[in-house]
Amino acid sequence: MTARAPVLYLPHGGGPMPLTDDPTHAELRAFLQQVPERFPTPRAVLLISAHWEAPRASVYDDPAPELLFDYYGFPPPTYHYRYPAPGEPALADRVQALLTDAGIEAATVQGRGFDHGMFVPMMLLWPQANVPCVQLSLIRGLDPQAHLALGRALGALRDDGVAIVGSGMSFHNLKAIFAGAVPQQVEASDAFDGWLVETVTMALSPEEQRARLADWDTAAPHARFCHPREEHLLPLHVCAGAAGFANAELIFNRPLMGHRVSGFGWF
Repeated sequence: MTARAPVLYLPHGGGPMPLTDDPTHAELRAFLQQVPERFPTPRAVLLISAHWEAPRASVYDDPAPELLFDYYGFPPPTYHYRYPAPGEPALADRVQALLTDAGIEAATVQGRGFDHGMFVPMMLLWPQANVPCVQLSLIRGLDPQAHLALGRALGALRDDGVAIVGSGMSFHNLKAIFAGAVPQQVEASDAFDGWLVETVTMALSPEEQRARLADWDTAAPHARFCHPREEHLLPLHVCAGAAGFANAELIFNRPLMGHRVSGFGWF
């Protein structure tokens, strides 16, 4: 019998930095390497990356995906990574069918490549590249309700051994990151992180959790400071929906590049 696979919302750090010896990413690198010890190896992974938006929910279904080096200004070796994990077109087709059945417009695409929101964490989670991978886009417009619904439509995949992974950052204000750890700004990001952890991990009803996530930009303290644009947060919405708005476990909570970021798991 196939073990029920987890749902994970994971921080992927800055560009390729978790794959380098950068000391600011040492704790994140170690965490990502250790996460797979918590559960049996999934049959496949469906990953939602902050770095892919499309007019409709789009599923990347190449059988042998290439990598898309969608970052700039890093050392030359970071543009020569390889991650030869196979795709799984049959899983991509099933994802499209589940979304279509739920009334969500969806399409499969080829030729894009795995972006760094996909391959950076995957190279640390399963460096052997032995787990088939399928990537799913965010939906342009970044409506939180749409991404909660996206997750709800996909939750059944877990019973087939497909892990659902959201790859983003719970804090993503690049201007603040580049400014360093300004005390007033750190206080603001800590307040947002506390609200997010409470929302996802505390004993709220599924209805309460869903409502808080749907209204995150008005309900959370300093929401738009922490996410001037929400593409790095919305993979969490997909994960929460896929987990049925159950209470998550806080699996990562550390300062990263000056501000606290969190990761969550539903096991």
